[in-house]
Amino acid sequence: MSDPACGVAHGAPAPEATGRVLVAVFDSPVAEVLLRWAPELGFRTVLLDPDPARGAGVTALAHLTGDLSDADVVVTDHHRPELGEVLRDALARRVRWVGVMGNPRHEGPHVAALAALGVPPEEVTRVHRPIGLDIGSRTPAEIALSTLAGLLADRNGRSGGAAHRPR
Repeated sequence: MSDPACGVAHGAPAPEATGRVLVAVFDSPVAEVLLRWAPELGFRTVLLDPDPARGAGVTALAHLTGDLSDADVVVTDHHRPELGEVLRDALARRVRWVGVMGNPRHEGPHVAALAALGVPPEEVTRVHRPIGLDIGSRTPAEIALSTLAGLLADRNGRSGGAAHRPR
């Protein structure tokens, strides 16, 4: 078969994992689904939660060793008080992509949190919000699906929209 995607659909081995890392920030129902599904899509996963009582194991980006230039950081709770510090650290580590869940009709709380920490406005604009594809997500699984689909579209150089319409 000349189309690798078609071959995989018919049982051929999937391509090698991408080496990309998905860092789910804050232990939440959405993070739980992201961590469960992302490995199937070629991502290594890390749960980061600054609250050691939540048992995430990784409490700061500084605890992650190695190059994070291929890391996608997904903040799954924009109400946590540590939001600004986590985002500041992600922007300073020069991760590949940073996104915060939230309603696009309102300015995200990350903007004020980062400004209060002295993060320059041009760095704040590196934070994507909303994240994922616009599929009308309401549940944790739908939000995770939307987020992962958006990251896959980006990884594959696609817009993530409906490119093929029935005729």
